[in-house]
Amino acid sequence: MAKILYFARLGEQLNASSEELILDDINTVRHLVEHLQDRGEPWSSEFESGRVLVAVNQEMSDFDSVIKESDEIAFFPPVTGG
Repeated sequence: MAKILYFARLGEQLNASSEELILDDINTVRHLVEHLQDRGEPWSSEFESGRVLVAVNQEMSDFDSVIKESDEIAFFPPVTGG
């Protein structure tokens, strides 16, 4: 099972900080995001393009990154500051 983490505002909006998920035929971050969006609201709007960043096994990644069952995938909103 892959461990999925949701940080900051994203976790608050989804009412979840983490979950474990069997990936089956999900093999990229993009496929995982599509799977999560299929849950409906608020998942679909929170995972719209550009609204989240992703790290796979604690390394910044992109939506084309390959993932596997033993991975930790973390999603978080973009950070702003000054």
